[in-house]
Amino acid sequence: MKIPPALTAPRTRALGLCGALVVALFAVAAFAPLPFTLTQPGVTADTLGSYQGRTVITITGAPTRATEGQLRATTISATNAGERISLRQALNGWLENDEAVLPTSLVYPEPDPADAVQETTRQMTESQDAATAAALNYLHLPPGQVKVGVDLGDIGGPSAGQMLTLGIIDKLSGDGAGGDLTGGRTVAGTGTVDDQGRIGAVGGVPLKTQAAARDGATVFLLPAQECKDAKVNLPDGLRLVPVTTIDESVAALKALKNGGDVPAC
Repeated sequence: MKIPPALTAPRTRALGLCGALVVALFAVAAFAPLPFTLTQPGVTADTLGSYQGRTVITITGAPTRATEGQLRATTISATNAGERISLRQALNGWLENDEAVLPTSLVYPEPDPADAVQETTRQMTESQDAATAAALNYLHLPPGQVKVGVDLGDIGGPSAGQMLTLGIIDKLSGDGAGGDLTGGRTVAGTGTVDDQGRIGAVGGVPLKTQAAARDGATVFLLPAQECKDAKVNLPDGLRLVPVTTIDESVAALKALKNGGDVPAC
């Protein structure tokens, strides 16, 4: 049966109107801000050398040794705390290997941009103190005698703890106590540290491995519980070494240098 044009016209107009509304909603959603943050591989900093023109680790009160190789702390870069991304940006980030989309609340626990900067600065200060204590405990050196200064410029947060600790140990120790940890290699890594030398998870590892490989690292030290994440988009030629304590980190680097057994993910 043929439907009269007079009856089909209103239906056609209604469908057309609905289609236009759907298109409009998708267009708005594509540009509407979402509570997510776009992250990418960030800078790396050699804790044995300098960053932004300033020596990262300075030590007084004890002899230091000339170091070889590099011990690079890794970071991720992220859109600003107060900046929301659009659906289009989020979809692009999920599709790219060198980008990740994370809930803003995970990247910036403090929603206000000024508070976020203050919090990451506080975390870095605590991380530096913990790294110093962990290194001196490892070397059995009295903290009152040895003074350690750390300057990582604009890098914030706690995730440089492991690499700062290893940098302090490498600068202070002689061969008998674990000197020349790198064996001349460029070693990168991540992980929080407490004053007892325990290494904690940090997040963002797949982006940090890319930053490490970009800057010449061939070895990447990471918290053991983040092995699965680290294998995502792992750059060719980058060896993952999982650890849970600074003792394990030093032992793994010594084994790597001497041809011994090295932990693997």
